[in-house]
Amino acid sequence: MTQAIRSLFALAVALFALSLTSPARAQDAAAGRQKADTCMGCHGIQGYQASFPEVYKVPKLSGQNTQYLINALNEYKKGERKHPTMHAVASTLTDKDIADLAAFFHQYGAKDIRPAPATLTPPPPPAVAALIAKGACTSCHGPNLSKPIDPSYPKLAGQYASYLATALKAYATEGNPYYGRNNAIMSAQARQFTHAELTQIADYVATLPSELRTVQNPRFR
Repeated sequence: MTQAIRSLFALAVALFALSLTSPARAQDAAAGRQKADTCMGCHGIQGYQASFPEVYKVPKLSGQNTQYLINALNEYKKGERKHPTMHAVASTLTDKDIADLAAFFHQYGAKDIRPAPATLTPPPPPAVAALIAKGACTSCHGPNLSKPIDPSYPKLAGQYASYLATALKAYATEGNPYYGRNNAIMSAQARQFTHAELTQIADYVATLPSELRTVQNPRFR
């Protein structure tokens, strides 16, 4: 065996060993369900509204990409997404807790979810189509805004309009110690638009067929 082949073999063994301990293999949706009571107090109630930094419906989590949910919780924990309540919650979670919760919400209610159409359906009005093209939204979030090019990006189609608008405005916010999101790509995109234009985009995206949902917590039925 040549030195080059030995090196490649060693690398392959190392990568395989790493895969066995990766977060994806550590995820346990059943364990996540046992840890989700605090989350379900808001995200398990249809139409539940938060009031900071403005009134908006808390996002639909069921059916969302696992890796995106992991990233989002870690960003709240680190303060890269500034939100006092979510920071307080995420700060209590271990890496294992976050992985388990993300796995749980990804599959929670999945049996009732139908795949979204392959393209934007219904198509956007011309003015909104121009805004979506300007923001290059489909280049990352997929041609239907429900099939991102990478699982670390969120599905957007059918998400609550008020949440989408609030999130987009957070990416465009600078210098606020209590509110905002640090993401170079999304911040650059969001700052191209007025708040009114961001709301137009959000209002349209919310009308699209969705693979996301809020599954009502049985305790609140």
